[in-house]
Amino acid sequence: MEIFSLLGDGFAVALTPQNLFLALMGCFLGTLMGALPGLGPANGVAILIPIAFSLGLGPTPSLILLTSVYYGAMYGGRISSILLNIPGDEPAMMTCLDGYPMARAGKAGEALSLSGVASFIGAFCATCGLVLLAPQLVKIALLFGPAEYFVLFTVAFATLGGITSTNQAKSAFAAALGLGIAMIGSDSQTGSQRFTFDHIHLYDGIDFLIAIVGLFALSEVFIFLEHHRSGTGNTVTAPKVGRILPDFKMIKSCMPTIGRGTALGFFAGVLPGAGASLGSFLAYSLEKQSVDRDGKTFGKGDPRGVAAPEAGNNAASGGALVPMLALGVPGSGTTAVLLAVLLQLNITPGPLLFTKNPDVVWGLIAALFIGNFMLLAMNIPLVGLFTRVLMVPTRILMPVVAMISFVGIYSITGSTFDVMLMVGFGVAGWILRKLDVPLVPVILGILLGNQMEVNLRRAMTISDGDWSTLVGSPLAITLWIIAIAGFVLPMFFGRRMKARMDSSRHTDENGG
Repeated sequence: MEIFSLLGDGFAVALTPQNLFLALMGCFLGTLMGALPGLGPANGVAILIPIAFSLGLGPTPSLILLTSVYYGAMYGGRISSILLNIPGDEPAMMTCLDGYPMARAGKAGEALSLSGVASFIGAFCATCGLVLLAPQLVKIALLFGPAEYFVLFTVAFATLGGITSTNQAKSAFAAALGLGIAMIGSDSQTGSQRFTFDHIHLYDGIDFLIAIVGLFALSEVFIFLEHHRSGTGNTVTAPKVGRILPDFKMIKSCMPTIGRGTALGFFAGVLPGAGASLGSFLAYSLEKQSVDRDGKTFGKGDPRGVAAPEAGNNAASGGALVPMLALGVPGSGTTAVLLAVLLQLNITPGPLLFTKNPDVVWGLIAALFIGNFMLLAMNIPLVGLFTRVLMVPTRILMPVVAMISFVGIYSITGSTFDVMLMVGFGVAGWILRKLDVPLVPVILGILLGNQMEVNLRRAMTISDGDWSTLVGSPLAITLWIIAIAGFVLPMFFGRRMKARMDSSRHTDENGG
């Protein structure tokens, strides 16, 4: 009963006029950003971080705004997948397989409505799971010592390379790069300067907000400039939406699919590093193996092929908040960005968050419940409005993104050096994306590098330098097994997902 009492206090926080307005704006802006191919939830949250901080919002309002953007972007990713066969983000890739064939068959509106309902159920159930599971995970987290926390961070680095990546070497390189950047500044134990080159602006290290906005938002601008110069940055025309009201018979027939997709997605989200991409892939694959092993309907416009991945990826988005809030380890790329926001607000996620900052965490959870209903109300009647976002020329959108990035960072730090550093990270992000090196492990390295180092030093001090302490408990050994499996399995799942997507596109190009 204590949980429900705390949740009631959270609703008292979330239902204030300011927080309701921020949740509404976050849901709306998130859906718009999710609908634009290439932006996705991580970029959407990164773009709005400077605005949240420059407005001087407190911890709870800032988190409500940014997590609403997160949930909204997960909803919005399905729009371009269904209408253009272009995923708004990685988790929406599986929605293309049956969503686009439905759109070509004149059922775009029904596919969008069905996916909206599936997204709502997946996200709502995941938020319920967050309420029930996060406090229990906090109790388990109290069993962690410095060695276990070090291995837990290793799990995050081993698994957060991305389930769709078949080149884990690049993910490992990205993580090492992030850890190297985290070492810049004063050593927390000895006070000596590391990699500062006697530059006073680097004595306090690299501000992770500057790195996030540069790597995500500005690199997207540089990618646009490159494509625009080569003439490939033109806006494409989406098919007509058609009927918008959902077919309730279709939704009813898909309810078992949505239930299975929600369960799998939430499980994938709770695993550190797995995230929505794995949730979407598992939900679609299981459904296909269960009801269409011969491949007669899936991939050709089966509504269940739309409902399963959308329930899965939205459930995973809620599940990914569980390890972030309870353990301080992000469950996905976007929650890594949200973790940076918490740290910037001097709020440390982990076991003590639920006791030291209950108003923040329970107000956030209550706002997620409210935001889900807002998103359902937006994404069915207003779906025609959101599809028009796809017609916005990128030559207009990208300058706005750049302006928000520059003005926002300068308003936070007041330093031209930080603005130039952000540009440097933007160029670095553009180069890494050109080389197909994932950006999320870089961010994770910057965020968790110092904590990882501190816990390793503590473990070595307690054990008097005995390295076997890192495998000295059953919990640590279990985490090492998870880390190894998390590093190896994405190679297998990534190849399968890529092969499935290539097969679908080949069939589409040949009029299949």
